[in-house]
Amino acid sequence: MNDSALTPERILDAAEEVLRRYGLAKATVVDVARFLEVSHGTIYRHFPSKAALRDAVAERWLHRVSTPLAAIAEEQGSAVERLHRWFEQLMTLKRQKVLNEPELFATYSAIAQEARGVVQAHIAELISQIAAIVESGISSNEFKVTDPQVAAKAVFQATVRFHHPAHASEWSNPDIDTDFNQVWRLVVAGLVVGELIV
Repeated sequence: MNDSALTPERILDAAEEVLRRYGLAKATVVDVARFLEVSHGTIYRHFPSKAALRDAVAERWLHRVSTPLAAIAEEQGSAVERLHRWFEQLMTLKRQKVLNEPELFATYSAIAQEARGVVQAHIAELISQIAAIVESGISSNEFKVTDPQVAAKAVFQATVRFHHPAHASEWSNPDIDTDFNQVWRLVVAGLVVGELIV
């Protein structure tokens, strides 16, 4: 490949393909450079280290989750319905990744564990989206909580079993949807009454 035609996006495409084909052990800067038929120094012009490249891969992967959720958070209409759809979408995206490509999901999860700053930013973004929905619910008198950010964080933490990769082995349990619905009713009750969550 012509070095001048190489972009960060192309490098990330290649890194993802290397991960898909060979796994985490072969996702070094040298391996990605070999896949692209360029020198590893060319990769370093865009990503100063292996950690930076892996962080960018993790960020891109997580962005594929947060983007469709942002669209739901920005919609108009019932806050209860939007919040429910937001969580359904989050769970669907995570489950699809686990069930369709379990090895790749495990690989990305391992990368994400190394990219703690990227993951923390992702979680903050998700909580911010929930907070936006909660705030709209306060404005429309659907919710009685007083602090949307505190409520959003509590709701996120209350549902962690259904979307955090650490619980992926539980997502194929036939009772998982029933369990979520029970938690969901409790969460909504807390938002509507405003006493269970600050």
